[in-house]
Amino acid sequence: MPPPPPLRLPARLLHAPGKATSAQHVAARHIDHTFERLAEAHLPLVAASPLIDALRASPEPLALPGLARRLPLRLHRRGALHFLRLFPRVFHLRAPLPLSLSLTPAATALLAVAASPAAAVRTLHRLLAMSESRSLPLRAVFRVWRELALPDDFEESVVAGHPDLFRLVPNPAEHNTHILHLVADPSIEEFTPAVEMTRPDRYHFKLQFPPGFKLTKEYRKKVKEWQQLPYVGPYEVESQRAGGSKRVSKLARRKMEKRAVGIAHEFLSLTVEKMVEVEKFSQFRKWFGIDVNVRDVFLDHPGIFYLSAKGKRHTVFLREAYDRGRVVEPNDVSEARRELVELMLLRRRGLGNANSNANVASIDTAESRESSDGFSEHEECLLEISDTHEQ
Repeated sequence: MPPPPPLRLPARLLHAPGKATSAQHVAARHIDHTFERLAEAHLPLVAASPLIDALRASPEPLALPGLARRLPLRLHRRGALHFLRLFPRVFHLRAPLPLSLSLTPAATALLAVAASPAAAVRTLHRLLAMSESRSLPLRAVFRVWRELALPDDFEESVVAGHPDLFRLVPNPAEHNTHILHLVADPSIEEFTPAVEMTRPDRYHFKLQFPPGFKLTKEYRKKVKEWQQLPYVGPYEVESQRAGGSKRVSKLARRKMEKRAVGIAHEFLSLTVEKMVEVEKFSQFRKWFGIDVNVRDVFLDHPGIFYLSAKGKRHTVFLREAYDRGRVVEPNDVSEARRELVELMLLRRRGLGNANSNANVASIDTAESRESSDGFSEHEECLLEISDTHEQ
């Protein structure tokens, strides 16, 4: 007898927290296959990012054995060499032994595309302006520098280069860490939230529900009521906070949730690809004054966000920023990222025997010895990105 179909829990938008576990809540979400395919396409690039960063920082090819031991790579259960050989349009392996590694000219050109210095300053300025204290831990900003298209050396080129805007000071609460402060508080009128560019009416958010999503009469009513709630914008300081008390009214909690939606919407709008890992966004939660569970916010508002769990990582997308899996308003950086992902998706297709030269024999020999060289010890599983994310 076949097993019964999995229980599909109803959406919890605007409802009091239920008894479903976090895993059940994620599993019960309405699957949007367009965003799932997009999240899956990015997995190889996410896995290789530490390696790519190391190669970009080096003027010369790097010796592969030492590099594999030094970096926290998690690439493939069959070893680093197998992973690297899957993507010859991005990685160039050089023989004879010991093997060295560099980026291909095509990948190097795409990775060199960067936002303008003025855009990087503006992005960091907006990010700090969303914080209630107009300050953020530097390590949290480092977690999202790539998503925000900040330069590799943003600590020097952006922060130190603009002392009229930014100030870096030691963190008194934690040794060897720093807090980034906004020197000049912007007025509320200086920054216009992205939602105000697209909202159909005051307080409203643009909604784009996934294909096949069932909109019942009761659900439509709750969404309408929620849309009409006023909220504090992402660049305004919230004056009424729940603080440490868990006893807040239903209306107060709904307003807190709406403010969290506004902050998350603005944060995603600042990113290049209008997506970010939930764990990375959660690093800013207390600094943004968010008093609700951010993952539940994403799951409870499927018309605004989509949360994917591909690759044992939770990634949230801003729905309105996409059309058929492509960013609606691309820029040079987002287009370069898209082309890099496409290079990795091509793998070895179309190359034929172009790479069948003297190098291959040496590489095959190295691959057969990989377990004894220590690669397998460091790269156990294909694209198994760490699944330790903040709940």
